[in-house]
Amino acid sequence: IGKALSSGYISLMLFLNCLFFFFSFLAVCRYALGMQDGTIPDKAITASSSWSDSTEAKHGRLSTADGDGAWCPAGPVYPDNKEYIQVDLQQLHFITLVGTQGRHANGHGNEFTRFYQLRYSRNGRIYNTWKDRWGNEIISGNVNTYDVVLKDLGPPIIARYVRFYPMADRVMSVCLRVELYGCEWTAGLKSYTAPVGHVMNLSGGSVFLNDSTYDGAIGRGLQYGGLGQLVDGVLGLDDFLETKELRVWPGYDYMGWNREEAGMAYVEMEFDFDQLRTFYSMQVHCNNRYQEEVKIFRYAECIFKRDLVTQWEPDEVRLSVAVDMKDPSARTIIMPLQERVGQMIRCKFFFSDNWLLISEISFVSGKWQGSMVSGVNFSRLVVRLSSWHWKHLGDWKGKGDRLELKRNSTAHSAGQVILFSMIGIIFIAFHCSFIQVYCVCPSGMSSMSTAVQNSVPHYAEADIINLQGVTGNNTYAVPAITVDALAGKDIAVGEFPRQRLIFKEKLGEGQFGEVHLCEIANPQDLMSLEFPFNIRKGRPLLVAVKILRSDATKNARNDFLKEVKILSRLKDPNIIGLLGVCVQDTPLCMITEYMERGDLNQFLNQRKLEDKACSTSNITTISYEALISMASQIASGMKYLASLNFVHRDLATRNCLVGENDTIKIADFGMSRNLYAGDYYRIQGRAVLPIRWMAWECILMGKFTTASDVWAFGVTLWEMLMLCKEQPYNSLTDEEVIENAGEFFRDHGKQMYLTRPEICPQGLYELMLHCWCRDFKDRPTFVQIQHFLLEEAMNMV
Repeated sequence: IGKALSSGYISLMLFLNCLFFFFSFLAVCRYALGMQDGTIPDKAITASSSWSDSTEAKHGRLSTADGDGAWCPAGPVYPDNKEYIQVDLQQLHFITLVGTQGRHANGHGNEFTRFYQLRYSRNGRIYNTWKDRWGNEIISGNVNTYDVVLKDLGPPIIARYVRFYPMADRVMSVCLRVELYGCEWTAGLKSYTAPVGHVMNLSGGSVFLNDSTYDGAIGRGLQYGGLGQLVDGVLGLDDFLETKELRVWPGYDYMGWNREEAGMAYVEMEFDFDQLRTFYSMQVHCNNRYQEEVKIFRYAECIFKRDLVTQWEPDEVRLSVAVDMKDPSARTIIMPLQERVGQMIRCKFFFSDNWLLISEISFVSGKWQGSMVSGVNFSRLVVRLSSWHWKHLGDWKGKGDRLELKRNSTAHSAGQVILFSMIGIIFIAFHCSFIQVYCVCPSGMSSMSTAVQNSVPHYAEADIINLQGVTGNNTYAVPAITVDALAGKDIAVGEFPRQRLIFKEKLGEGQFGEVHLCEIANPQDLMSLEFPFNIRKGRPLLVAVKILRSDATKNARNDFLKEVKILSRLKDPNIIGLLGVCVQDTPLCMITEYMERGDLNQFLNQRKLEDKACSTSNITTISYEALISMASQIASGMKYLASLNFVHRDLATRNCLVGENDTIKIADFGMSRNLYAGDYYRIQGRAVLPIRWMAWECILMGKFTTASDVWAFGVTLWEMLMLCKEQPYNSLTDEEVIENAGEFFRDHGKQMYLTRPEICPQGLYELMLHCWCRDFKDRPTFVQIQHFLLEEAMNMV
């Protein structure tokens, strides 16, 4: 019965495919999501700012001329590019096309957007930047005020919120009208977890079988919390080295795992849905190039879970696969799921050979309401159909998409899958509201393909060495508008005679520069030098000197000079200041303060807490009151940086220097010193991150803000109360620290916090816990933190 049904199913699929394409063509194959026709209400369209009431976000609808004809931000977008218009689609949508237009206003408007970025979110909290398959995130926009420019999104976006960020290469006014094209994402799949793909080494070179469009997090060999290549609608070809997109790498359409490298007999994946669903079948598109030891999985086992707090149901569904392993065709294995109910599915796919390659996984399911099913979900089936474009229609082979059933599957189960598939396609063909998925992919557009490595795109970008500037030490992250304002001014310190520098010690080095500890003899003779404090006559002054190497690039030189101008304007008693520069000839140098008692980490590590009951020890002591005073000074310095919208990015005791009378000044030398190499985690040989001090959103998304500095302050305060005798999360490996960040992201109550130091009062520990709140909006400000610490100091008097 199964074979007969399979044969009939394939023939029927071919016929209905043609019928489907025909009706899709008649239905005008570009389905707008409602900006132009008003389906999207005004309240769902918001913006960062607007020039006036007549250019509010609600006027940013494509091909309409309400108000003054478009959305226009309050000011120019150059150079910070932070203005945006956001569309809330109310629920998840599969978006494959966007349109933009300038402000024409019946000939009176003259503003348009030449370039823009897209950022999207499924939950309104985590935003990802869209990138094309080559990693480009800048999209070409309009060249005049009236023409509509359409951009095919390859890869497509699955999101509820979409933001358009207009960009410019100079100061200019811009206006924008937008439209989105796609369909409702009714599949219900919110995210999937899978092992990171492996690299296959062939005689012709390496084949990267990674999830190129994954937009979740990556850690400890897993990708989680996102969607990507396994649900993009693209079915890989028979030869996995060939791809449906031009100019992409071999293996692009598949994820692949090696049994030996995986270290187990199966690949395990987990799928998280929006609500309880009844599952009828799962479709898995696999490759079967047995010559390269690639075969379809031997069998699969799936278990189900009804919600986040209940246990996994022990009764598994075992899915045997009976296929011709010597047939080199890629194919979709359709496996009945016995109408099991759940919100989460965990499946193990057991290797048949050394390699398992999967291009697509989809489900036929219906929303579960008690004992009733509210409707079968065919959206993934439709998306699979949409992956064939008009230009690819002739390439379809029936044998490449054959139906595979378990040998002992019942006629009822097989017939149910086929019946639901038939009803779904016929229903789609005759109802335009269901034709949306294919309609956004008309002839001439690229297929729904994947982009270059976008996994947990923000985690890889939090590369402090690459983002810090030329020396690899300046970790202040300055908003672009502030950079522009300060860098446009003259250097606020004088030229320093470099011959007066006496080099004592090399502190470290970065990509294009070095940092040295130097001494200045008789500093009082240098009238142009701005002294940070009084220096007694005859006493040398210690300074840190950042030097730009002669082989630095032109961009590095420009960044160095920009950094000089910015730092020369920072004036605060708790921030290391810039004393002078050497910029009239090479090498370029900047001279900053260096406190004589060294960094706070070593200062505290060499001390113990003052114990009034024991005074015989030779070890230097420090009082709890002194620790609170130091912490208050750090909070004061950070309050000053926050007032300028500066983000430090690497606040820790190693980056605080100690002077006379326990004066504390915040610096940024810690990362450059080999002494603290163990405090930084190196990713893939290049990115260096202080993950034990970083907020979870910094680790997973590369999002650094004042609120993430507050998180780091909480860790720094913990260090101080431990007298720097222990590294944060000392019992965890670096990989486990990253996994703990994932627990903060998932927010299932499994995240670990630093324990309360022995000398720390409960009230102060609660301040730390507030610094580590998952939601950055719930974290205290540095103004509040300093106020708390000052009150703590007063209560000790």
